[in-house]
Amino acid sequence: MLLDATGLRCPLPVLRARKRLVALAPGAVLDVLADDPAAEGDMRAFCQAAGHRLLAVSEAAPGVSRFRIARGP
Repeated sequence: MLLDATGLRCPLPVLRARKRLVALAPGAVLDVLADDPAAEGDMRAFCQAAGHRLLAVSEAAPGVSRFRIARGP
């Protein structure tokens, strides 16, 4: 599943990701696109606090990061 959070600023990318992850089965993967410079730190902190796994962070396009998150138990 893909969540496009480009154009959104903190904390909206994390809040939208949280909402999508709740609807997924444990272990399911969500890809989040975000262009907020604070998104990487926010996503890492969110995943750690919520028990999700941040599988990968990559550049989807110039200035846009892709976060691959596996839903926790």
